Amino acid sequence: MNRPRPNKSHAGEHTTAGPPGGLAAVLRHDLPASVVVFLIAVPLSLGIAAATGAPLMAGLISAVVGGVVAGALAGAPLQVSGPAAGMVVITAGIIAEYGWAATAAITLAAGLVQIVFGLSRIGRAALSLSPAVVHGMLAGIGLSIALGQVAVVLGGTAATSVFDNLARLFTTDVRWSALLVGMLTVAALLLWPRVPRAAFVPAPLVAVLIATLAALGLDVARVDLPGDPLGQVVLPQMPSGSFAGIVFAVLTVAVVASVESLLSAVAVDKLHDGPRADLDRELIAQGAANAVAGALGGLPVTGVIARSSTNVAAGARTRASTVLHGVWIAVFVLALGSVLELIPLAALAGVLLVVGARLVSVRRMRALWRHGEFAAYAVTVVGVVALGLVEGVLLGVAVAALRSLHRLTRSSVRIEPEADGWRVVIRGSLVFLGAGRLVRGLRAIPLGQRVVLELHIDFLDHGAYEAIDDWRVGYERLGGHVEVDEVHDTWFSKATKGIPALRKTPLSPLPRWFAPWSHWQRRHAVTLPRQRMDVDPMIRGMREFERTTAPLVRPFLSELAARGQRPRQLFITCADSRVVPNLITTSGPGDLFCVRNIGNLVPMDGEDSVGAAIEYAVEVLNVGTIAVCGHSDCGAMKAVVHGSTRPGTRLHAWLKGVEPSLVRFHATESDLPVVDRLAVANVAQQLDNLLTYPSVREAVTTRSLRLVGMYFDISAARVYLVDPERDGLEPVCV
Repeated sequence: MNRPRPNKSHAGEHTTAGPPGGLAAVLRHDLPASVVVFLIAVPLSLGIAAATGAPLMAGLISAVVGGVVAGALAGAPLQVSGPAAGMVVITAGIIAEYGWAATAAITLAAGLVQIVFGLSRIGRAALSLSPAVVHGMLAGIGLSIALGQVAVVLGGTAATSVFDNLARLFTTDVRWSALLVGMLTVAALLLWPRVPRAAFVPAPLVAVLIATLAALGLDVARVDLPGDPLGQVVLPQMPSGSFAGIVFAVLTVAVVASVESLLSAVAVDKLHDGPRADLDRELIAQGAANAVAGALGGLPVTGVIARSSTNVAAGARTRASTVLHGVWIAVFVLALGSVLELIPLAALAGVLLVVGARLVSVRRMRALWRHGEFAAYAVTVVGVVALGLVEGVLLGVAVAALRSLHRLTRSSVRIEPEADGWRVVIRGSLVFLGAGRLVRGLRAIPLGQRVVLELHIDFLDHGAYEAIDDWRVGYERLGGHVEVDEVHDTWFSKATKGIPALRKTPLSPLPRWFAPWSHWQRRHAVTLPRQRMDVDPMIRGMREFERTTAPLVRPFLSELAARGQRPRQLFITCADSRVVPNLITTSGPGDLFCVRNIGNLVPMDGEDSVGAAIEYAVEVLNVGTIAVCGHSDCGAMKAVVHGSTRPGTRLHAWLKGVEPSLVRFHATESDLPVVDRLAVANVAQQLDNLLTYPSVREAVTTRSLRLVGMYFDISAARVYLVDPERDGLEPVCV
């Protein structure tokens, strides 16, 4: 769970967007943020409308509808919607071909298509985007915004093209009054967060107010609203033209607006720590907003990253900020437009300049570089800046996909000589793309040798299998011998049997720690002398340890050797070979002090071996727990039940220690088989026997030692705790 953090005053860092705190929280956080976004949205909406050739009022209508309708229904509550620069070229082309009134109708139809998209639940596909692409998109948009606003700060106007904005940096006649206002805004944005206890007032709002007051006597360009707003409203009309052309226009608006909105929603999620966006619901909200905007004669609506990032940076916590910003636009345009016209455009440009620059995170670049994801980030940035939002993201996705394909198909091959041949160790995924390099290495092995192919692979496709198998057949035909040793999975064996490769499997670094020798040791096909130690499975196991496991555990063992053993548990269990204490307790070297004997008995007559181990564990090692672990299908319990031990033998004498457990067994009832019920009663009895040792009894009395009974069901691979009060079992995992 994310821990809430203090709100940051810029969009380049995560901010807390916690749960609504009632009216007080809305007044403190969302209301000021809505004013900041409103101040930025008005000139942007007017500028976008002018750039498309639509009536200026169309931009303001879309800003109001995007705020109120999309904001109220949004799946991404902090995303601000309205007319977007990314739609300028598409909208301008449709207006040129069909006229403005028909474009409004196309926008309405596109909104209905978006609602269908949302109901089809395709929005979640945006979550598949690589974080490198999302952050690259943010950085590209930030650079585009910043470059466009520099021209405004210099006293000129922003163009719709990044390259045109770059050119204007050198061709614009600098208006020093505008530059002064812009620099004052930037300075206020950067310095205000350093003022003690000033965070409750958003820096962008302070910066705009300071710049507006400072510019009252200066000749600077200001916000210009239309004189008769309602007189410019144009209602939609049915387009005239080919049906295919109209459908294409509707789908183009729907798809591009949906993609931009989803990309923006995913990007906004990166800027705050609040609830994640419901992308399908967001698509429905965007569709509803476009349907209403088209019906009222507005521009296409999308989620807009510039206004959204400003909303987050200004401290917004809920959708109230987005909705309120739409309300302010409607109120001020209709009633208080003269107040807005006091704001210098250079002040708004200064706010956007800082917001855009902060979307380019050097810290993020370093992290992506360390993780090998910088290529996708850089390509996305360049693509967004040079070509556009959708084109840049598609290029970034392509680079990220190629990078992922490279990683998925990457395998390491190590070929090394051994005393009696060669060993080829292959790790990773084997697909046809990497088969050529592998086969070239295999062909370099001298002929007539014994070769072990040790496969640590999580996937093997048919092309790679055929390449390896063809080499193996040819090598053995020329007198060599190839043994395939599949350590992780049986991909090669399955391919040999014609079983298709369906999916990758997670690699387990040390699968032979818990697999029996019979599972992974295979006799060589060639005849080996009987006296060779390689035929001994224990020797083969030790060699496997030296080769693969020892390098991994050596650091732990070196530390244990230096500081001595400090186990916290004494583990008393049966000598049965199927019970592996470290396996069933997921423990390693130094964790358990173990005593094993037939039937996991704790003799009360002071038997030297077990008694000495108990006293050493309690008095010297100061263990905190003694566990007695019985198990199912216990041979010792079977021998007691059936009386199958021969009198006079040591085994018969040893199992006399089970007699108190037999008495206890007859006093209990259980659904377990007789042998297993005796095993459980035996564990409970051994816990009582432990208390006959003075050191154990004293430690239990002082609560420095705890006694635990355990029962291991071998066939089910489940561990239970034994309740000594009722000789019953309690599962460790419910």
